[in-house]
Amino acid sequence: MDTYRKAIKGRQSRRDGQYFEQMIESASMYYEERGIAVIDKTPEPMKVLKPVDRNSGKFICCFAKQAQPDFKGVLKDATMILFDAKHTDSDRIRREAVTEEQEKCFERYAKLGTQCFLVISINFENFYRVPWETFRDMKKIYGHKYMSVSELEPYRLMIKRGELLFLEGLELRDTEENDENI
Repeated sequence: MDTYRKAIKGRQSRRDGQYFEQMIESASMYYEERGIAVIDKTPEPMKVLKPVDRNSGKFICCFAKQAQPDFKGVLKDATMILFDAKHTDSDRIRREAVTEEQEKCFERYAKLGTQCFLVISINFENFYRVPWETFRDMKKIYGHKYMSVSELEPYRLMIKRGELLFLEGLELRDTEENDENI
C-alpha cells in the first residue's frame, strides 16, 4: 500500500510541477510581448535507448543527467536570468528541493553576474521569487534548511490578470532606454 501511495504522490507532484511551469511559460510570453524579457524553458537532457517507430519519431529514452534550472533568459537591459520553478503543497520550501546539479549551475552563472533565483509556489495560492543567494544560505540566515511562508513573505509575487508576474521589481541596469525597474 505504501508503494501505491508513493506512486500516486509522485504522479501528482509531476503534474503540479508541469502546471506551475506552464504558468511561468505563459508569463514569459507576456514579458516577451511587451519587450521586457525573452525566457526559454531548459530542455531536460535525455539519451535515446531505442527507437519505437522511426517514421513518427517515437523512441524510448531516459534522463541523461540531473536537470539544470528550469528557465534561462535575458532582460531588456541584456542581463541574463536563470531560475528554477519549485512547487510544494507544504507550508514551507526545503533547501533540498534544489539538486546538486542545479546548485552547481546557479553558482557558475552567478559568478558572471547572472540574476539567479527560484520562483516558488506554495499550494498554488502564494508565489515568491527568492534570490539564489538567500535560498542557498537559508540555514545561515534562518537557522534551518527550509523557508516558511512567513520567511518567504518579503519575496511575494503578484498575479495580475491571470499572469504570475515573476519579474516585477527586478532592478535593471541603468541605460537610457530602461526604466529603473520592470
